[in-house]
Amino acid sequence: MTQKITLSIPDFLYEKLAEWRASFNLSKLFQDALADAIQRKEEFQRRISEDFDMAEIIKRLKQEKQNWEKKYYALGKTEGIQWAKIAHYSDLLYVLKFKDTYKLIYDSKMSEYFKKIYDASNLPKNRESGPVDDEQMFMDGWFKGVLEFWNHIKEKL
Repeated sequence: MTQKITLSIPDFLYEKLAEWRASFNLSKLFQDALADAIQRKEEFQRRISEDFDMAEIIKRLKQEKQNWEKKYYALGKTEGIQWAKIAHYSDLLYVLKFKDTYKLIYDSKMSEYFKKIYDASNLPKNRESGPVDDEQMFMDGWFKGVLEFWNHIKEKL
């Protein structure tokens, strides 16, 4: 039994096909190409499952991800606490009330500070399309450090 399907091709290819249609058995050509593509996909899947234990790969990648996140988060938290210790009261309030933590990096009041931190730590950044993962983890940690410092001292002020 066979099934019919409809294919779409761009105009330029249709024009070429019109010239050569008598030379091709389009059904056979498509069947062979499709069978080959499916065979390659199935073989790739088989190789992945035979050559590697996917559970072990996932476990390893999760651990690497946690280590990576911890590294940048911890760096950010340390820098945030250090900044909070020397910040003026008005600057602390400014940062704590800032709406979008990630945009703080580009804020005119804070950008010079962050530029120095980024240069010293070689932290990657992507200013055109928003924070990259490393930068986001760093900023999450940085803000957490500032917040922890503030929560520790605010009742004493």
